[in-house]
Amino acid sequence: MKRRNFVRLVAAGCTLPFNSTGMDLKDEVLKRKIPSSGELLPSIGLGTWQSFDVGPNENDREPLRAVLDTMIQYGGTVVDSSPMYGRSEGVVGEISDQMSVNAKLFAATKVWTTGKKAGISQMDRSIELMRKKPIDLMQIHNMQDWQTHIETLRDWKEEGKVRYIGITHYVESAFSKMEQIMKDHPLDFIQLNYSMSSRKAEESILPLALEKGIAVLINRPYGGGSLFRSVKNQDIPEWAMEFGAESWGQFFLKYLLSNPAVTCVIPGTAKPHHMLDNMKAGFGRLPNEREKQKMIKLLYK
Repeated sequence: MKRRNFVRLVAAGCTLPFNSTGMDLKDEVLKRKIPSSGELLPSIGLGTWQSFDVGPNENDREPLRAVLDTMIQYGGTVVDSSPMYGRSEGVVGEISDQMSVNAKLFAATKVWTTGKKAGISQMDRSIELMRKKPIDLMQIHNMQDWQTHIETLRDWKEEGKVRYIGITHYVESAFSKMEQIMKDHPLDFIQLNYSMSSRKAEESILPLALEKGIAVLINRPYGGGSLFRSVKNQDIPEWAMEFGAESWGQFFLKYLLSNPAVTCVIPGTAKPHHMLDNMKAGFGRLPNEREKQKMIKLLYK
């Protein structure tokens, strides 16, 4: 089923019972352990770049409430934001508080500035905006001034102001620097770009995360939308149903989740039917190695 047909059914109030794959919505979404603690984290979450950068208008915010509600109803908890994302942190905090679901969220955000004093001020503000104390995960955005912020974050973790710490980036050219930090400093998380159209992470950084016991969040899992463009007007192959992929979105996410180093993928959306489609990728089995090669060959004939 094409993603657009899937979402039309959802928008019309229809649901897909997963009968063809044996899945049932009573099943739990796939969860992965955070290596540093053993805590289980749902494998599908939510990014908020652009999508949650809205004002107080209810017409803008109501779909976002539905997005959060859909994620939670299907077992998701991870919401990732940043001061770089405009008003997103505050919108997440406000609407999750109004919905009385803030306590259910695994709230992740970032520090995106230089200097110790500026970093502390910005992180305090982010925690206030997201209304989450302690914040679950604080990350150094694009590794900016990481040498300074990592010292603060270590202290904050010891003090209980943050539960986990990490670093992030969104381009492959940053992987070598990220790997060096992973080797030299204790981290709970990394966040990086990985998709079926951008698979460099498979070469060394994801194996290193497994080796070092570092959880991995995945941004840009759809390659900035390029994957959907590459299959425009194509039907998803019937054999994809064997591992529960009923839409192209689920096809792309299941490939990523089949890598054991991946803890959680965080595609961004402001549309409830896309959130539902994303969440369903976390149900049912994942493709095996033979199927993964078949998936790659399909996209890159």
